[in-house]
Amino acid sequence: MYTPTILLVDDEMHCLLALKELIEAWGDFSILTAFGGEEALRIIESREVDMIMSDQAMPGMDGLELLDFTRERFPEIPFVMITGQGSIDKAVVAMRRGAVDYLMKPCREDELRIVIDRSIKHARINIERRELKKYLSSFYGFENIVTQSHRMLQAIELAAKVASIPNAPVVLYGESGTGKELLAKGIHRAARCRENRFLAVNCSGIPRGLLESELFGHVKGAFTSADFDRQGKFELAQNGTILLDEIGDMPVDIQPKLLRVLEENKYEKVGSNKLILSSARVIAATHHHLEKLIVYGKFRRDLFHRINRFPIFLPPLRERTEDIPLLIRHFLKKFGQEFNKTIPDISKAALKVLKNHDWPGNVRELKNTIERAAIVADTGIIGVEHIGIHQSFSKINGDDRVRLNIEIPVEDFSLTAATKKIKEMILAQCGGNKSRAAEILKINRKQFY
Repeated sequence: MYTPTILLVDDEMHCLLALKELIEAWGDFSILTAFGGEEALRIIESREVDMIMSDQAMPGMDGLELLDFTRERFPEIPFVMITGQGSIDKAVVAMRRGAVDYLMKPCREDELRIVIDRSIKHARINIERRELKKYLSSFYGFENIVTQSHRMLQAIELAAKVASIPNAPVVLYGESGTGKELLAKGIHRAARCRENRFLAVNCSGIPRGLLESELFGHVKGAFTSADFDRQGKFELAQNGTILLDEIGDMPVDIQPKLLRVLEENKYEKVGSNKLILSSARVIAATHHHLEKLIVYGKFRRDLFHRINRFPIFLPPLRERTEDIPLLIRHFLKKFGQEFNKTIPDISKAALKVLKNHDWPGNVRELKNTIERAAIVADTGIIGVEHIGIHQSFSKINGDDRVRLNIEIPVEDFSLTAATKKIKEMILAQCGGNKSRAAEILKINRKQFY
């Protein structure tokens, strides 16, 4: 059973022992004590500590100096500052410098318990994150992916397996912003070819007249503006990886040339008959259902069967809501370092709004939202007023109107798809409570299922 370790720091022995005795009486914690900041440093560097509670005014190294050291070397450890009466200004300074909370002497037992429980919750999250990172590190190349979602972990396991098969084609399916490029880079690194190039081509963002040249290159004189020979991505990515992002938007007349590369590892530059050997691994990514595009004549069936040998599906963020708090803290740490400011936490109200949001832009949208909040938050705690989003399903300004914002690809749109999307949205707003979602939709639970 997990027993949190708390380090108590004070230069007054009677205060130190009284606080230790009080916390130990609760029976839930392992207590370490340090008589001053210097002794605390030695303990922090030699022992695993889940939380630090330190007096602010101490001779030698005081509490703020200890806080600065801890934030620099062990930023994951929650730090609570204890200050004397009339030192509220110093407590505010401590919060701005990274303390998660503060207490006034003499500490009231009920306040002490609340602060400790809140800080240990932070500690448990950090422990889970460390364990998760250790687990992900066992899949070489994928340690940069932040997730605890079972479905995402399954996708990573599949990606790790296919990475070991040289040049095996992979298709990553998922909505925009779900992390397809991040997973593709993981496959590239896991294949032990990280010293070679990883190149991404957005098939929907390059005009048809330029895409063929972008992929395969061209020779001088191949077309009007071809004033010199040009290397394509397949040539530049020899022994590396090419990500064909949004492959479903690739023009049909270019698809046979890609099929030849996949089947024969050969291609020709635009305007040339000379065959060039290709050793690049191809990873495709799309938000489309490729089989439906085949029906509409927008994607070749033979190419589909060639690239779809190893499909991997990435869930949207609204279907992996357990990752939202983890991703928020990851982005807070990232932007805190970039902006050189400490943003230790997010308010419960703001977290609730973020967890209930539908996230049509997925992880990319969440990242942008947290970046904005990190910039505008002045107090160090991110509140609802900082995140700048409105819930997709809500009653606003007391006008009793339900507002919905849904997006469905044109080729997938139908009454059934729209109804399913609305049900998913309402369920997300209800935190997974199916009975409440059914009540809002004015249907019984059985109909909801």
